[in-house]
Amino acid sequence: MKHYSKEFKEAIVKKWLESGLSLRTFSAQENINLSTLSSWRDKFQLPGSSVTKSSSPDNWSPEAKFSIVLETAMMSEIELSEYCREKGLYPDQVKQWKQSCINNNMT
Repeated sequence: MKHYSKEFKEAIVKKWLESGLSLRTFSAQENINLSTLSSWRDKFQLPGSSVTKSSSPDNWSPEAKFSIVLETAMMSEIELSEYCREKGLYPDQVKQWKQSCINNNMT
């Protein structure tokens, strides 16, 4: 069983927060067990921790938002709702980002 330092765990959680990816996708990408990553997220997103939820969707980069739009493009309403619950998003946010992408492409 691998043991990771507190600093490593915090860095991974921060990297996940900044990535804009779902926890499941990020855990597969980083080759870290989903339940392990989930427990790190819960531990290091507590108030007073050096890693916080300050990376709200409103502060995400345009690239991260576009990634979400691409990732959800072919999802049904039900799948989108489930995805958004997992990511802490609202379906309307994703729809707004999608519309923004369309509008920016037309100009």
